[in-house]
Amino acid sequence: MLSNVLLYAGEVATGPSTTENANWFLRNAWIFPLIPAISFLLILFLGKRMPKKGAEIGIASVGICFLLAIATGVSWIDHRDNYEGAGHGSSEEHSTDEGSHSEEGALTITDTATGAVDPVSLAAEEGEAKEEKHPSVAVQREVTWFQTGGVEFGVGILVDGMAVMMLFVVTLISLLVHIYSTDYVGGDRRYTHYFAFLSLFTASMLLLVLSSSTLQLITAWELVGVCSFALIGHWWEEKPNSDAALKAFLTNRVGDMGLLTGMIILFFTAGQTFNIVEINEKAIAGQISHTALLVASLCLLAAVMSKSGQFVLHTWLPDAMAGPTPVSALIHAATMVVAGIYMVARLYGVFFEGLSIGGSSVNALAVMGAVTLIGGGALAFVQTDIKKVLAYSTVSQLGYMAMALGVGAWTAALFHLFTHAFFKAGLFLGSGSVAHAVHSFDMKKDMGGLRKAMPTTFWTFLICSLALVGIFPLSGFWSKDEILAGTGGRGLFGGTGGNGAYTTMLLMGIIGAAMTAAYMTRCIYLTFFGEFRGHGHPHESGKRITVPLIILSVLAVGSGLLNLPKGLAGIPKSFQLKFEHVVEPVAPYFPPIAHATPSYSLAIVASLVGLLGIAVAYWYYFVKVEAASKEAGRSLTELPDGITSKSALFRAGHTLLVNKYYFDHLYQGVIANGVKGPIARAAYWFNQNVLDRTVDTVGRTSVTAGNLVYRYVDQGLVEGVVNGTGLLSNEAGQELRRMQTGRVQQYAAILFAAATVLAGIFIVIV
Repeated sequence: MLSNVLLYAGEVATGPSTTENANWFLRNAWIFPLIPAISFLLILFLGKRMPKKGAEIGIASVGICFLLAIATGVSWIDHRDNYEGAGHGSSEEHSTDEGSHSEEGALTITDTATGAVDPVSLAAEEGEAKEEKHPSVAVQREVTWFQTGGVEFGVGILVDGMAVMMLFVVTLISLLVHIYSTDYVGGDRRYTHYFAFLSLFTASMLLLVLSSSTLQLITAWELVGVCSFALIGHWWEEKPNSDAALKAFLTNRVGDMGLLTGMIILFFTAGQTFNIVEINEKAIAGQISHTALLVASLCLLAAVMSKSGQFVLHTWLPDAMAGPTPVSALIHAATMVVAGIYMVARLYGVFFEGLSIGGSSVNALAVMGAVTLIGGGALAFVQTDIKKVLAYSTVSQLGYMAMALGVGAWTAALFHLFTHAFFKAGLFLGSGSVAHAVHSFDMKKDMGGLRKAMPTTFWTFLICSLALVGIFPLSGFWSKDEILAGTGGRGLFGGTGGNGAYTTMLLMGIIGAAMTAAYMTRCIYLTFFGEFRGHGHPHESGKRITVPLIILSVLAVGSGLLNLPKGLAGIPKSFQLKFEHVVEPVAPYFPPIAHATPSYSLAIVASLVGLLGIAVAYWYYFVKVEAASKEAGRSLTELPDGITSKSALFRAGHTLLVNKYYFDHLYQGVIANGVKGPIARAAYWFNQNVLDRTVDTVGRTSVTAGNLVYRYVDQGLVEGVVNGTGLLSNEAGQELRRMQTGRVQQYAAILFAAATVLAGIFIVIV
């Protein structure tokens, strides 16, 4: 198998992966996280003295970053199209050529494993020559962070199309959230603290996006987690809020064990380097064993499960709705939950090779995404809190992204991340606008009939919902259809090519589309139709809330046009695949993925399935529930004699969903309470009856032994010997003193006697 081949559009990974030869914006992208980080400090120390309590500092800093993101995007497009150094990199740059073009126009590709050379025709399927994609050489700048054990650890920036796209998304969503928050949390007791952490949250995500090493990525990853903890628990005086913050923090720590383990494996197997480009290159070139890549990929998937809300570590994400709604929008649209998806996309060489994505029909990443897609969507049907409906919708859409990466549809996954950011942010901010008016998030008790009182919120919410469902021609249609096409259905619905035969994932993706349509129709009915079930007189929100909604709804409509499929009738080639051209790397640090061809039949089937989901939900709520409401003389939200009251099977299924598959019961009721309850009691008993008793016994035994030693050895023996020696010495001294009479005759007699004794000894011995 050729290891560095790009068979789509005549692509081949040649030349260097990175360069420092770029314009000012690309070379100095490190200022992106620096600006909001400085803003965090300024707000923290000076915010309360400012006229707007620090909000103006946060808005200004993120606004500057947004303008810089636009300039950086333009600079990247120019760099991407006009870079002249591809294939001629110096020895300091990371990669060497893996292939070249022959004079005859054939593509010559070198197999790095065998050294064999294979010519590949550049002819298109219809006989037209395919256009060669220009290499996308990333801009990388690093400095030494620290040294230990003779190994240098760098910190720096890695700027390519994916990073530029994320810079735009993060700064735009963050800017709109900042503006929206000035109204939504106006007068809050920790208003300044809130904006300070919004700035730090933004800085952390921008640092993660630009990380050039896995060690730097881990640092930013943890900073994002810390900021989410502070913002989810912003109103920490209420126990559910502090519990939600702790749950998010602790659940993510579980996945982070996998992150650390996976990164350590990659560090040693890649030759003691944390550099992302080098790790990807070595993985793709076969310089890291498949076993190591597989184990590392599975470990890293644990981190994706926690950070990006994949089953079975998704449970923190809906509870995180306890935080302020603008925070929910920022977390779900552009920062925390997409960090795991971004990490997979950034280290795609590791996952592509480790999970054997190319030419397969199933792998752990694709299965995880598909299960999350269906499981999260099902939970959205039984929620009464509008934010939790959107939270489980986010879980489901993150499943789409993970599934797309798992089937090899890398660009489709990133494109869906891009479009999803706009319509999901619009939906969350729209839910906040509604809640701001009715002072509640409960759709069944406190909403209904709000389309007349809040027309701007209603229409923007409807547009973003249709984009989420994937209705033509809104943005979700284009990105979701590209994911379905990328599964490569092996002739199903027209056949689409791709990197394998992921037919099961295709079917689950289509089912997920129908589920999305149904639960969002339910959400719209309960919120905006029927009779108002709340209290007071709701009215439309102010401009600082509605203007961001309008901007996001416009983007929900138009952002899908940035990656129109190739060969679309009536669309100039210059408007086709623009997102792919700008974002997808064509360099040795990116794996050789194939691209699916558009399937009109698949797009039609998927759209019809989505419309069917809308139709079924419409029939139930707008027809049956409305009729029942008129008959009962009051506004109903469900049929009183629905299917769950008639069928034991459906009742059991409903109970399962209401209890969220009992995951919370497992984690909190069994594991956490088990640790706090039976396990804690068992540990206490062991401590008291085994450890303490052992220590006490040893102590008492030591005291007894000490007393015995003191009484018989120290006092009886040692002191007896010492006292006897002293007494003997004293008596001998007294006798010697009496012998000192001063008489010479006596001394001579003693001396003579001593000499006689000594002489006798010598005679006997010698």
